[in-house]
Amino acid sequence: MCIAVGFTQQAGANECDEQRGEKVYTKCAACHTLEEGVHTAGPSLFKLFGRKAGKVKGFPFSYAFESSDLIWNAETLSAFLENPMGYIPGSVMPFGGLKNTEERDALVCWMAGL
Repeated sequence: MCIAVGFTQQAGANECDEQRGEKVYTKCAACHTLEEGVHTAGPSLFKLFGRKAGKVKGFPFSYAFESSDLIWNAETLSAFLENPMGYIPGSVMPFGGLKNTEERDALVCWMAGL
């Protein structure tokens, strides 16, 4: 069951397309895992929500991430995924972002339920 988050105006508080979110995650899986301590090109996203950005053992984050005060939650993850390098200037994440609001909402909602 996904935690209802409703973090954009288009997503209602009780809406969560978990199947779509899991499907959208395949775009992330090229560089990220959901396994604790297993890093690839990007850090593991295991227990991402509530974690401070740039602070996971065993991954060499950019200074931009390490020095940010960002705590991952539905709102911050959605904003970041829309425009990663714009949201955290100096980020080296080579991803142009998820511009489609419905895809982004589904992904964030699915990840909130992990």
